Amino acid sequence: MKPTPSATRNVVAAVIQINSCSDKERNLRRAVQLTEEATRQGASIVALPEYFNCLASWNEIVNNAEPVPGPTSRQMCELAKRLKIFLLAGSIAEVGAEPSRAYNTSLLIGPRGDILARYRKQHLFDVQLPTGVQIHESKHIIAGDQSVITNTPWGNLGQSTCYDLRFPELYRELADADADLVFVPSAFTRSTGRCHWEVLLRARAIENQLFVLAPNQFGDHTPQLTSYGNSMIIDPWGNILARAADDQEEVILAELNRETLHEVRARIPCLVHRKNKILGRQLNVTKK
Repeated sequence: MKPTPSATRNVVAAVIQINSCSDKERNLRRAVQLTEEATRQGASIVALPEYFNCLASWNEIVNNAEPVPGPTSRQMCELAKRLKIFLLAGSIAEVGAEPSRAYNTSLLIGPRGDILARYRKQHLFDVQLPTGVQIHESKHIIAGDQSVITNTPWGNLGQSTCYDLRFPELYRELADADADLVFVPSAFTRSTGRCHWEVLLRARAIENQLFVLAPNQFGDHTPQLTSYGNSMIIDPWGNILARAADDQEEVILAELNRETLHEVRARIPCLVHRKNKILGRQLNVTKK
Protein backbone atom coordinates (compact mmCIF):
# COMPACT_ATOMS: atom_id res chain seq x y z
CA MET A 1 0.00 0.00 0.00
CA LYS A 2 1.88 3.03 -1.25
CA PRO A 3 0.89 6.65 -0.53
CA THR A 4 -0.95 8.43 -3.32
CA PRO A 5 1.18 10.32 -5.88
CA SER A 6 -0.15 13.59 -4.49
CA ALA A 7 1.03 12.78 -0.96
CA THR A 8 2.13 15.92 0.87
CA ARG A 9 5.66 16.06 2.22
CA ASN A 10 5.00 17.61 5.62
CA VAL A 11 2.25 17.43 8.18
CA VAL A 12 2.04 18.78 11.73
CA ALA A 13 0.94 16.12 14.20
CA ALA A 14 -0.17 16.59 17.80
CA VAL A 15 -0.38 14.19 20.72
CA ILE A 16 -2.68 14.99 23.64
CA GLN A 17 -1.88 13.92 27.19
CA ILE A 18 -4.72 13.98 29.70
CA ASN A 19 -5.73 12.49 33.05
CA SER A 20 -9.06 10.81 32.42
CA CYS A 21 -11.37 9.72 35.23
CA SER A 22 -14.86 8.26 35.65
CA ASP A 23 -16.54 11.58 34.69
CA LYS A 24 -17.18 11.03 30.99
CA GLU A 25 -18.62 14.52 30.39
CA ARG A 26 -15.54 16.16 31.90
CA ASN A 27 -13.16 13.90 29.96
CA LEU A 28 -14.84 14.61 26.63
CA ARG A 29 -14.92 18.34 27.29
CA ARG A 30 -11.15 18.41 27.90
CA ALA A 31 -10.48 16.17 24.88
CA VAL A 32 -12.40 18.59 22.66
CA GLN A 33 -10.72 21.67 24.14
CA LEU A 34 -7.22 20.27 23.79
CA THR A 35 -7.89 19.04 20.25
CA GLU A 36 -9.02 22.54 19.36
CA GLU A 37 -5.84 23.91 20.94
CA ALA A 38 -3.73 21.50 18.87
CA THR A 39 -5.36 22.68 15.63
CA ARG A 40 -4.84 26.31 16.60
CA GLN A 41 -1.14 25.46 16.72
CA GLY A 42 -1.31 24.02 13.21
CA ALA A 43 -1.92 20.30 13.71
CA SER A 44 -3.80 18.38 11.03
CA ILE A 45 -3.28 14.96 12.68
CA VAL A 46 -4.28 14.77 16.36
CA ALA A 47 -4.11 11.72 18.64
CA LEU A 48 -5.85 11.13 21.98
CA PRO A 49 -4.84 8.46 24.54
CA GLU A 50 -6.34 5.12 25.50
CA TYR A 51 -9.69 5.24 27.34
CA PHE A 52 -9.76 9.01 26.90
CA ASN A 53 -13.50 9.23 27.57
CA CYS A 54 -13.52 7.08 30.75
CA LEU A 55 -10.64 5.62 32.73
CA ALA A 56 -11.64 4.30 36.13
CA SER A 57 -12.34 0.85 37.63
CA TRP A 58 -12.94 -1.98 35.18
CA ASN A 59 -16.61 -2.11 36.14
CA GLU A 60 -16.99 1.60 35.35
CA ILE A 61 -15.14 1.24 32.06
CA VAL A 62 -17.33 -1.66 30.92
CA ASN A 63 -20.53 -0.03 32.22
CA ASN A 64 -19.67 3.05 30.15
CA ALA A 65 -19.13 1.00 26.97
CA GLU A 66 -20.84 2.38 23.86
CA PRO A 67 -21.75 1.10 20.44
CA VAL A 68 -19.90 2.45 17.42
CA PRO A 69 -21.34 4.67 16.15
CA GLY A 70 -22.46 6.00 19.51
CA PRO A 71 -22.34 9.19 21.61
CA THR A 72 -18.54 9.49 21.91
CA SER A 73 -17.73 8.45 18.34
CA ARG A 74 -20.35 10.81 16.93
CA GLN A 75 -18.96 13.70 18.96
CA MET A 76 -15.43 12.92 17.77
CA CYS A 77 -16.63 12.66 14.15
CA GLU A 78 -18.28 16.06 14.42
CA LEU A 79 -15.10 17.48 15.96
CA ALA A 80 -12.85 16.11 13.21
CA LYS A 81 -15.20 17.43 10.53
CA ARG A 82 -15.43 20.88 12.11
CA LEU A 83 -11.66 21.16 12.50
CA LYS A 84 -10.91 19.37 9.20
CA ILE A 85 -8.35 17.03 10.75
CA PHE A 86 -7.44 13.38 11.00
CA LEU A 87 -8.34 12.46 14.58
CA LEU A 88 -7.19 9.32 16.35
CA ALA A 89 -9.89 8.89 18.99
CA GLY A 90 -7.49 7.14 21.35
CA SER A 91 -9.62 4.29 22.55
CA ILE A 92 -13.01 3.79 24.14
CA ALA A 93 -14.83 0.78 25.56
CA GLU A 94 -17.01 -0.54 22.74
CA VAL A 95 -20.04 -2.72 23.47
CA GLY A 96 -19.25 -6.36 22.76
CA ALA A 97 -21.28 -9.55 22.42
CA GLU A 98 -20.85 -10.28 26.14
CA PRO A 99 -22.56 -8.04 28.73
CA SER A 100 -19.62 -8.31 31.15
CA ARG A 101 -16.87 -7.55 28.62
CA ALA A 102 -16.23 -4.87 26.00
CA TYR A 103 -13.73 -4.19 23.22
CA ASN A 104 -10.92 -1.67 23.71
CA THR A 105 -11.50 0.17 20.43
CA SER A 106 -9.46 2.88 18.70
CA LEU A 107 -11.07 4.92 15.92
CA LEU A 108 -9.34 6.84 13.14
CA ILE A 109 -11.63 9.62 11.89
CA GLY A 110 -11.12 11.61 8.71
CA PRO A 111 -11.55 15.35 8.04
CA ARG A 112 -14.98 14.75 6.55
CA GLY A 113 -16.14 13.26 9.83
CA ASP A 114 -16.21 9.64 8.70
CA ILE A 115 -14.75 6.70 10.61
CA LEU A 116 -11.90 5.47 8.42
CA ALA A 117 -10.75 2.58 10.62
CA ARG A 118 -11.73 0.73 13.78
CA TYR A 119 -8.95 -1.10 15.64
CA ARG A 120 -9.66 -3.38 18.59
CA LYS A 121 -6.70 -3.92 20.90
CA GLN A 122 -5.25 -7.38 20.30
CA HIS A 123 -2.91 -7.94 23.25
CA LEU A 124 -4.48 -7.73 26.70
CA PHE A 125 -2.65 -6.68 29.86
CA ASP A 126 -2.81 -9.65 32.27
CA VAL A 127 0.10 -9.03 34.63
CA GLN A 128 1.28 -8.63 38.18
CA LEU A 129 3.24 -5.40 38.46
CA PRO A 130 6.37 -4.91 40.60
CA THR A 131 4.20 -2.81 42.95
CA GLY A 132 2.09 -5.89 43.69
CA VAL A 133 -0.89 -4.61 41.73
CA GLN A 134 -2.54 -7.26 39.54
CA ILE A 135 -4.28 -6.30 36.31
CA HIS A 136 -6.40 -8.78 34.35
CA GLU A 137 -7.63 -6.92 31.31
CA SER A 138 -8.93 -10.08 29.65
CA LYS A 139 -11.55 -10.50 32.38
CA HIS A 140 -13.19 -7.29 31.16
CA ILE A 141 -12.03 -6.79 27.56
CA ILE A 142 -12.43 -8.95 24.45
CA ALA A 143 -9.29 -9.14 22.33
CA GLY A 144 -9.43 -7.98 18.74
CA ASP A 145 -8.06 -10.17 15.96
CA GLN A 146 -7.32 -7.81 13.08
CA SER A 147 -4.55 -5.33 12.34
CA VAL A 148 -5.44 -2.02 10.68
CA ILE A 149 -3.73 0.41 8.31
CA THR A 150 -5.27 3.39 6.49
CA ASN A 151 -4.06 5.21 3.39
CA THR A 152 -4.20 9.02 3.62
CA PRO A 153 -2.89 11.87 1.43
CA TRP A 154 0.18 12.15 3.69
CA GLY A 155 0.91 8.45 4.01
CA ASN A 156 -0.17 5.15 5.55
CA LEU A 157 -1.32 5.21 9.18
CA GLY A 158 -1.19 2.07 11.32
CA GLN A 159 -2.88 1.52 14.67
CA SER A 160 -1.97 -0.21 17.92
CA THR A 161 -2.88 0.29 21.58
CA CYS A 162 -0.75 0.34 24.76
CA TYR A 163 0.27 -3.25 25.64
CA ASP A 164 0.51 -4.04 21.91
CA LEU A 165 3.78 -2.10 22.11
CA ARG A 166 5.52 -5.14 23.60
CA PHE A 167 4.78 -7.31 20.57
CA PRO A 168 7.12 -6.31 17.71
CA GLU A 169 5.53 -8.70 15.23
CA LEU A 170 2.44 -6.47 15.07
CA TYR A 171 4.55 -3.46 14.06
CA ARG A 172 6.52 -5.49 11.52
CA GLU A 173 3.20 -6.58 10.02
CA LEU A 174 2.24 -2.90 9.69
CA ALA A 175 5.66 -2.05 8.24
CA ASP A 176 5.25 -4.85 5.69
CA ALA A 177 1.98 -3.13 4.70
CA ASP A 178 3.97 0.09 4.05
CA ALA A 179 3.04 1.94 7.23
CA ASP A 180 4.66 5.37 7.52
CA LEU A 181 3.31 6.12 10.98
CA VAL A 182 1.87 4.08 13.85
CA PHE A 183 -0.33 5.36 16.67
CA VAL A 184 0.16 3.97 20.18
CA PRO A 185 -2.62 5.46 22.38
CA SER A 186 -1.92 4.29 25.90
CA ALA A 187 -2.57 4.28 29.62
CA PHE A 188 0.93 2.93 30.22
CA THR A 189 1.51 2.45 33.94
CA ARG A 190 4.02 4.49 35.88
CA SER A 191 5.85 1.45 37.30
CA THR A 192 6.52 -0.12 33.89
CA GLY A 193 6.72 3.18 32.03
CA ARG A 194 9.81 4.31 33.91
CA CYS A 195 11.72 1.30 32.62
CA HIS A 196 10.21 0.44 29.26
CA TRP A 197 8.04 3.17 27.67
CA GLU A 198 10.71 5.20 25.87
CA VAL A 199 12.85 2.18 25.00
CA LEU A 200 9.98 0.30 23.38
CA LEU A 201 8.62 3.31 21.50
CA ARG A 202 12.00 4.17 20.04
CA ALA A 203 12.69 0.53 19.18
CA ARG A 204 9.41 0.22 17.25
CA ALA A 205 10.24 3.41 15.34
CA ILE A 206 13.84 2.41 14.58
CA GLU A 207 13.34 -1.22 13.61
CA ASN A 208 10.37 -0.44 11.35
CA GLN A 209 11.61 2.94 10.08
CA LEU A 210 8.41 4.86 10.72
CA PHE A 211 7.01 7.68 12.84
CA VAL A 212 5.42 6.82 16.18
CA LEU A 213 2.72 8.94 17.83
CA ALA A 214 2.22 7.84 21.42
CA PRO A 215 -0.38 9.77 23.46
CA ASN A 216 -0.34 8.51 27.06
CA GLN A 217 -2.52 9.12 30.09
CA PHE A 218 -0.87 10.60 33.18
CA GLY A 219 -1.47 10.60 36.93
CA ASP A 220 -3.81 8.69 39.21
CA HIS A 221 -7.03 7.17 37.85
CA THR A 222 -7.84 4.73 40.65
CA PRO A 223 -5.97 3.80 43.85
CA GLN A 224 -4.46 0.91 41.88
CA LEU A 225 -3.77 2.63 38.55
CA THR A 226 -1.36 5.48 37.83
CA SER A 227 -0.23 6.33 34.31
CA TYR A 228 3.28 7.42 33.37
CA GLY A 229 2.66 10.38 31.06
CA ASN A 230 5.70 11.18 28.91
CA SER A 231 3.68 11.13 25.68
CA MET A 232 5.99 11.20 22.66
CA ILE A 233 6.37 11.81 18.95
CA ILE A 234 9.32 9.86 17.51
CA ASP A 235 10.84 9.88 14.03
CA PRO A 236 12.09 6.85 12.01
CA TRP A 237 15.68 7.39 13.21
CA GLY A 238 14.53 7.12 16.82
CA ASN A 239 14.78 10.82 17.59
CA ILE A 240 12.23 12.11 20.09
CA LEU A 241 10.70 15.08 18.28
CA ALA A 242 8.42 16.05 21.18
CA ARG A 243 7.90 14.77 24.72
CA ALA A 244 5.38 15.64 27.41
CA ALA A 245 6.06 15.82 31.13
CA ASP A 246 5.02 12.99 33.42
CA ASP A 247 2.64 14.98 35.60
CA GLN A 248 0.55 17.40 33.59
CA GLU A 249 -2.06 17.83 30.89
CA GLU A 250 -0.26 18.78 27.70
CA VAL A 251 -0.40 19.13 23.93
CA ILE A 252 2.84 18.34 22.11
CA LEU A 253 3.44 18.88 18.40
CA ALA A 254 5.99 18.04 15.74
CA GLU A 255 6.31 18.37 11.99
CA LEU A 256 6.50 15.02 10.21
CA ASN A 257 8.44 15.13 6.96
CA ARG A 258 8.14 12.38 4.37
CA GLU A 259 11.70 13.14 3.25
CA THR A 260 12.85 11.86 6.65
CA LEU A 261 11.23 8.52 5.88
CA HIS A 262 13.00 8.32 2.50
CA GLU A 263 16.37 9.37 3.95
CA VAL A 264 16.30 6.87 6.83
CA ARG A 265 15.15 4.00 4.63
CA ALA A 266 17.84 4.80 2.04
CA ARG A 267 20.57 5.23 4.66
CA ILE A 268 20.04 1.80 6.23
CA PRO A 269 17.64 -0.23 4.07
CA CYS A 270 17.06 -2.92 6.69
CA LEU A 271 13.48 -3.57 5.62
CA VAL A 272 14.81 -4.47 2.18
CA HIS A 273 17.64 -6.58 3.61
CA ARG A 274 15.36 -8.57 5.90
CA LYS A 275 15.43 -12.33 5.28
CA ASN A 276 11.74 -13.11 5.01
CA LYS A 277 12.57 -16.77 4.46
CA ILE A 278 13.67 -16.97 8.11
CA LEU A 279 10.04 -16.68 9.15
CA GLY A 280 8.62 -20.12 9.81
CA ARG A 281 11.97 -21.84 9.24
CA GLN A 282 12.89 -24.59 11.66
CA LEU A 283 15.57 -23.51 14.13
CA ASN A 284 18.68 -25.66 14.24
CA VAL A 285 19.31 -26.24 17.95
CA THR A 286 22.60 -27.81 19.01
CA LYS A 287 22.45 -29.79 22.25
CA LYS A 288 25.54 -30.51 24.32
